[in-house]
Order: sequence, then structure tokens, then C-alpha cells
Amino acid sequence: MSLKPGSRLGPYEIAASIGAGGMGEVFRARDTKLGRDVAIKVLPAALAEDAERVGRFRREAQVLAALNHPNIAAIYGLEETEGRVALVMELVPGEDLAERLKRGRLPLDEALAVSRQIAEALEEAHEKGIVHRDLKPANIKVTADGKAKALDFGLAKALGGDGSSEGASDVSNSPTLSRHATEAGLILGTAAYMSPEQARGKSVDKRADIWSFGVVLFELFSGKRLFTGETVTDVLAAVLTRDPDWSSLPPGLPAEVRAVITRCLERDPKRRLRDIGEARLSLEPH
Repeated sequence: MSLKPGSRLGPYEIAASIGAGGMGEVFRARDTKLGRDVAIKVLPAALAEDAERVGRFRREAQVLAALNHPNIAAIYGLEETEGRVALVMELVPGEDLAERLKRGRLPLDEALAVSRQIAEALEEAHEKGIVHRDLKPANIKVTADGKAKALDFGLAKALGGDGSSEGASDVSNSPTLSRHATEAGLILGTAAYMSPEQARGKSVDKRADIWSFGVVLFELFSGKRLFTGETVTDVLAAVLTRDPDWSSLPPGLPAEVRAVITRCLERDPKRRLRDIGEARLSLEPH
């Protein structure tokens, strides 16, 4: 079944494609039962028969269902119709931070407000034992009234009893490495935002999200990408070896904000900021 404007998926009438979301295609749709607009994320037809992908898709629904926070896009349900599996989610208006950053860095007050809200979303997830593992500007939307919403928990994983989650694979968003890219350690996430331990295919815990949070903050306040390269390999090498250009941060940046970014970007997880709540507190007005 091909989804296009005017087609239906259960009680949902497809209005328009609004892009990709992790490993799914995202559509604006109308819930004809409840009379509201929603976002529908559907696995591409080519992946609908892939049991692993379908299982991960269902797991995303379970992860989202465990989270209830104003800074996390809500899930309304899981629809399975005519061989298609779809997540029905809150339709978040506005642009994502990747789009916004194309126009340069955010004003200080706006960047601080958005940063605090991202921290609050991660704090909610971490308190529920969930690691996002793919935090990046493209997965954060900001509404016209300044509300930030974390999206796309497709790579998220509940922590095990030891507080870690095993490395796995993903081909959801370039630049990434696929599950067949390496035998020694499977890598997931988006290369420029993944933590060094993710880049090495090691087990991760919430400190991987804290690293990614630091990368996002660096870009919000500087307006520049932190880790770049011509190939995925170049980007991963930068993540593993290149020190941030701290001179890119504006000279008027408050010392406590600079300290948060610095502590988030410690390559050694044992030296990194251990709790996102500490970052949130440091970013609050004093």
C-alpha cells in the first residue's frame, strides 16, 4: 500500500509528506475519529517485511508510551493496517534546530531556553531508564512560541540492570554506519553527534546522551558544526581525536554555560558530566 495525499491508514487520512524521521517516512494526517491533525510515521514498504526493523519500530512506540513530558513529542498509538505499521504521534509545528541553525547561532536567551528544555526532556527519559542515543538538532523541533520538543526515539533503548545498553546498528540517518559495516562493534546514531564510546561500538549509558547534548549546545551557541568531514570515517575520526575549537563560542557566553559544554564534551565517560539534571541546573537563570 502506497501512502500519498488522500489515501487512508485506518481512521487516518493522509494530508502530506513532511519528511523522514529516523527509519520511517513521516506524514501529516487527519484523525477522522477525533478530528485532530497528527503525525504518522510509517516504515517504508521495502522494510515492512524486515522483522528486525518492525520490532524496533514497535519498541519505539513502547519507549514513547513510557514518557510523558511537555518537551517530548507524545505518542497517540500504534496502527497496524494492511501490512503497514505506523506510529501515530503528536504533530509538532515549527522547524527543527538543524533548519534553524542554517541561519546562524541562536541569540543567547533563546539558546539558553532551548538548551534547558532539551535537558528537561533528557532528564525525563533518563529517569525512566531510557537513553535516546540519537540526539541531534534534526531531532529537536521548536514551535513558534519557543517550546522545544525532542523527537525520534527510534534508536532509544531501555537501560539494562547494569545501567548500560549494548551497541547495535542503524542505517536510519546518514551519516551512519550500517549493521554490516563492522564485525567487532555495531555502531548506531548519527556520526557527528555520537559519543566516542558509540563511535567505537561500545556499550553506552546516559552519558552518551550527555555528550550529544554537549555537541548540540556547542552548535546552538556558536552557530558552527563541531565535527565535520568529507566521509563518515572522517567525521568519526574527528569525534575520536579532534578537540573542539573553543574560540568559536561567543566571548560573552556565561562561564557556567561554557563549563557545562566543556564537561559534556569530555571524551572519557568517567570524566564527563554524569547527570543531565546538573546541566539543567547550571543553565537556569541565577
